[in-house]
Amino acid sequence: MLSISEKYQSALKNYSFIDLFAGIGGFHYALSSYGARGVFASEIDKHAAYTYYQNHGVKPEGDITQIDEKGIPPHDILCAGFPCQAFSISGKQRGFEDTRGTLFFDIIRIVREHEPKIVLLENVKNLIRHDGGNTLAVIKDSLKLLGYEVYYDILNASHYGLPQNRERIYFIAFRKDLEVPAFQFPKSQGKHVALHQVLEDNPEEAKVIKRDDISIYKSLLFSEDTFFNKPVQIGKVNKGGQGERIYHPSGHAITLSAHGGGVGAKTGLYLIGGKIRKLSPRECARLQGFPETFKINPSPSQAYKQFGNAVAINVLQSIISEVVKLLENHGQSTTTRLANS
Repeated sequence: MLSISEKYQSALKNYSFIDLFAGIGGFHYALSSYGARGVFASEIDKHAAYTYYQNHGVKPEGDITQIDEKGIPPHDILCAGFPCQAFSISGKQRGFEDTRGTLFFDIIRIVREHEPKIVLLENVKNLIRHDGGNTLAVIKDSLKLLGYEVYYDILNASHYGLPQNRERIYFIAFRKDLEVPAFQFPKSQGKHVALHQVLEDNPEEAKVIKRDDISIYKSLLFSEDTFFNKPVQIGKVNKGGQGERIYHPSGHAITLSAHGGGVGAKTGLYLIGGKIRKLSPRECARLQGFPETFKINPSPSQAYKQFGNAVAINVLQSIISEVVKLLENHGQSTTTRLANS
């Protein structure tokens, strides 16, 4: 995680949040680092819910489609890394009506009931083109119809202090009556980071690949002072398909995935200390910005899945930091209004 200045560690102490499609709690870590309080979480996957509870002390409710929005506690911020689904009426962009039958509908019905001050969402980059652009349009229209100003951008974890190439679309929406000034997403931090900075020393959980069809076709000397700031492929296994590409530790990791095939499925393959191996669960945790105190699920297969589904904490913290600065720079009256409305 990013190091939050003492000045901002309690900036959101008067704010509460709910965590939908909560996974293992990336949103929870990001918001709590600014002092916000988690009052409710929902996660249908029992293994992820277990990990969430072990780390945050909040037991997530199950299937959000079965939860009555009226029973959810009042909250200031709603956050969700929701699944991407096509909406029902392509191109018509009817907003809220188009979301029925999708999981986004459950976010909207909760927003409509509780009217949180801020809505913070994350999804895969391809959502921007999903269903011919209809999905993006309906998300914006649905929130606007409920009285929110909506902003979105695609951000890469590589630009926010994490050596992982992970592009995601982020939405932030402010309730219009709060009259929050126009929001700007955080710019790249420009930090030089490399995969080798988060590696463990010969971790037992990281599978080492020994095969006859490994080909290293690019020779790059390792140096602790070298930072390519992007994945650098140096070889392949078999034909070099998905999960069969080998990368250099002075570059960045490829996008962690909950699924995917190939011998390097979920983490990718890397030439580390003369060995071709996958990443360990702890290394995956670090690539997503989780702290060293994070309790990893005891099942390696579940741990890999959970980190592949997780949200990059550093990116969220950078977004939240911009929210805090926006409120601070536009006077105490705006901050007070947000805190008390």
